[in-house]
Amino acid sequence: MKTEALIDALARDAGPVRVLPPALWRVWGWLLIALSFAAAMVWAIGPRDDLADRLAEARFLFEQGAALATAIVGALAALKLTMPDAARVWRWLPAIPGAAWLGTLGLGCLRDWAQMGPAGLRITPDPECFVYIALIGSLPLLALILMLRKGAPLRPSWTLALAALAAAAIGSFALRLFHTQDAALMVLVWQVGAVALIAAIAALCGRSVLRWPGVAT
Repeated sequence: MKTEALIDALARDAGPVRVLPPALWRVWGWLLIALSFAAAMVWAIGPRDDLADRLAEARFLFEQGAALATAIVGALAALKLTMPDAARVWRWLPAIPGAAWLGTLGLGCLRDWAQMGPAGLRITPDPECFVYIALIGSLPLLALILMLRKGAPLRPSWTLALAALAAAAIGSFALRLFHTQDAALMVLVWQVGAVALIAAIAALCGRSVLRWPGVAT
C-alpha cells in the first residue's frame, strides 16, 4: 500500500485513540491492588506471632523494603516497555533494587554464620514458599497483564518477565509477614529463588500471553 493510500485509510477508518495515563500513575494503582490483595491473604492466613518484633528489626525492614522496591520498579519497567519509544535501559532497571535485595540477604547470611556457625547456613526443604508466592502474586500479575495489554507490548517476553518479577516480589514480601522462616540463606534460596523461577517461566510465555503481531522478544 502506498503511503498516501495508508494515510487516507487511517484518516477514514481509524477510531479515536485514548491516551494512557503515565506509567508511574498506573504503577501506584497497580500497587494499591497488589498490596490490598496481599494484606487480605496475610490476614486470612494469619500474621506471624512475632511480627511486631520483626518490624522493629532494621535487617527485616531493609529486606522487606528491597523486595517491595523490586516489585515497584519491575512493574514500572513492564509498563514502560509497552511504549514504543521506551529506552532499552528499562529492561535492566529492576536489577538495581534486585541487587539491593540480594545484598541485604547476603549480609544476613554472613550474620547468621557469625552468630550460629554452619547451622546458620543450613538449607532444608521449604517448597511451600513457591506455592504461597505464586498464590499471592496471582492477582497482582493478572491485574498487571490487563494493564499491559492496553499498551503495545513490543517485547512480550521481557515485558511479561518483569511483570511476573513484580508480582512474585509482592508475594515474597507478603510471605514473610506470616511465614516464620527468617534464615537469610533459606529466604535467598526458597523465596528469591521462587521469584526468579516465576519470572523465567513468564518469559517463556510472553509471546502467547502478550500477543502483538510482528514483534521480537
